Amino acid sequence: MQVTLDKKPKNPTIIEGFPGFGLVGTIATEFLVKHLDAKEIGRIRVAELPPVVAVHNGEPIEPIGIFYSQKFNIVIVYALSSVQGLEWQLAEAIVGVAKTLKAKEIISLEGVGSQATTKDSRTFYMGSNKKLKKMDAQPLKEGIIMGVTGALLLRKNMNVTSFFAETHSALPDSRAAAKIIKLLDAYLNLKVDYKPLLEKAKEFEDKVQGLVEKAKVATKIQKKREPSYFG
Repeated sequence: MQVTLDKKPKNPTIIEGFPGFGLVGTIATEFLVKHLDAKEIGRIRVAELPPVVAVHNGEPIEPIGIFYSQKFNIVIVYALSSVQGLEWQLAEAIVGVAKTLKAKEIISLEGVGSQATTKDSRTFYMGSNKKLKKMDAQPLKEGIIMGVTGALLLRKNMNVTSFFAETHSALPDSRAAAKIIKLLDAYLNLKVDYKPLLEKAKEFEDKVQGLVEKAKVATKIQKKREPSYFG
């Protein structure tokens, strides 16, 4: 695994979102990159992942890109590729970036599956900051957290805060992502209007799902091209 940083801002807050339930982390971080006018400052290259690159508006998109908003001193790790089986390594990579930059905090954005019948998703948090108790979310008392977020939460020597939004489907859920953005906005005082994400939910869902599906198809094609030792 190779981490490249073209720029090293001091003491930022790091926000990460990886594909998971409802692609909530991916949608939320994409929205942040756009609305915080964050610029790409690095990337995480993983040898175990096929060399698949999505293209949007004529530009290649890093499977795992690192972006920076100078205005808010926020570093965003935005991932399109599925990272199943690489969660521990990626958590270590993010911790390495946090140590290099002397980051104040790592914030994980994640969707969690829900069996509730209501369409109004609940939101949860995990973290030690007293400010969290005043937010419009519940502390997560019981549950199973998987993926990079789960691996990060086990790092006792890091300041990790996590925000979760319920999602009722494995399909991209921009509405749940909007709930996450609303929480994050209140927590960091970003003054980011989450309403456009609600209004354009379908557009974001189609876009992210399309990119992810293209990556999956390309991965399958790549695997089919690999030589077989059994003829």
